Amino acid sequence: MSRTFFGTDGIRGTVGRTPITPDFMLRLGHAVGQVLRRGSTRPTVIIGKDTRISGYMLESSLEAGFASAGVDVLLSGPLPTPGVAYLTRALRLDLGVVISASHNPFSDNGVKFFSARGEKLPDEWEAAVEAELLEMPKWVDSAGLGKARRLNDAGGRYIEFCKSTVPQSLSLRGMKLVVDGAHGAGYHVAPDVFHELGAAVVTIGCQPDGLNINEGCGATAPQALVRAVAEHGADYGIALDGDADRLQMVDAQGRLYNGDELLYVLAADRLAQDRAVPGVVGTLMTNIAVEQALARLGVSLVRARVGDRYVLEELSARGWQLGGESSGHLLALDRHTTGDGIISALQVLQAVRGSGRTLAALLEGVTLYPQTMINVRLREGSDWKTNHALTAARDQAERALGQAGRVLIRASGTEPVLRVMVESRDAETGHHWAQHMASAAAAG
Repeated sequence: MSRTFFGTDGIRGTVGRTPITPDFMLRLGHAVGQVLRRGSTRPTVIIGKDTRISGYMLESSLEAGFASAGVDVLLSGPLPTPGVAYLTRALRLDLGVVISASHNPFSDNGVKFFSARGEKLPDEWEAAVEAELLEMPKWVDSAGLGKARRLNDAGGRYIEFCKSTVPQSLSLRGMKLVVDGAHGAGYHVAPDVFHELGAAVVTIGCQPDGLNINEGCGATAPQALVRAVAEHGADYGIALDGDADRLQMVDAQGRLYNGDELLYVLAADRLAQDRAVPGVVGTLMTNIAVEQALARLGVSLVRARVGDRYVLEELSARGWQLGGESSGHLLALDRHTTGDGIISALQVLQAVRGSGRTLAALLEGVTLYPQTMINVRLREGSDWKTNHALTAARDQAERALGQAGRVLIRASGTEPVLRVMVESRDAETGHHWAQHMASAAAAG
């Protein structure tokens, strides 16, 4: 389906350029309100956001748009994306709205939506909103305008929910953790979750100023966490991204664990507890070593398109519970309806505590194939699929790698970037062919 504004994860772009402008957000709030009113005479939505300075502007514009359509609004303030999804379901609301550009720099922002069940909405709903954007506004009269109020205990409610996803018996006493909030939406709730479960918590990336989200910290820049874990003699480090739905972890030896490895740990831990794991959903990016390791446990891995939205769709279609991406989006659908960095970290720590083994020991025998990923900024209006030089370079790489590696080229769904990836047993070979293809892509 062709969409004008919606991408793979809501609407996202550079602040000050359409559609990330206050006038468009007012129109968007109104259009979404009109769609909601087809199923409810007085809908209520919750709006949460990350810590970007532009969130204030976009929040007020969306609020006005909803009010103009006769929709009531709850404002949670800064809250992780999965926290908004949880509150939407827990408070029996009609829609959850998140203002965030996730792992992007502060100059970007966006909006994504959750259904009344706390799940991402289907393409058909997005198409209905885009169609409504083309219609003339249908302003309600003064008596019908929506009202807005602050939900002052949003953070506390979400903290309690996170803790409820692990057994009452789980204690983190005696464990020292470094929590990196990426100066993002989890800065004021993530440390409290682990502290309230007994851990000694050191924080980094938990001092947002509106401009520093994801800057040199968080899940997309985990070296800051590696250094902090060593500096403070911590057992583990936990890194979230700007909206706290991604997770990367570090152990006391400075080893970094990505989403593929953590997904394996979750699956293996469930099997160790004699819980059924009929299958796991990864993506085109999932490391082949993890697929092979899962197979040794008798668990099949199915690859979805890149994007937690597509992982979720595949899980739902198969009735499975576990899925995730290398980037750290992890889904445990018996714990939450969407990916959640804090809850995923709790699941991993539960596996560590329950087994009495370290994270490294739980991953013994799982050695990731080196992956080289190069992002190539696309020129406006360019079509990488018609780049003959890139096609030729890809064919060369695939012939050279044979069965010892694989190639993946895909466009980002959230920014004008082409992602070129080579996975190879030999890191130098993979790097060579990735550079070769990236050069062809940049010249096209």
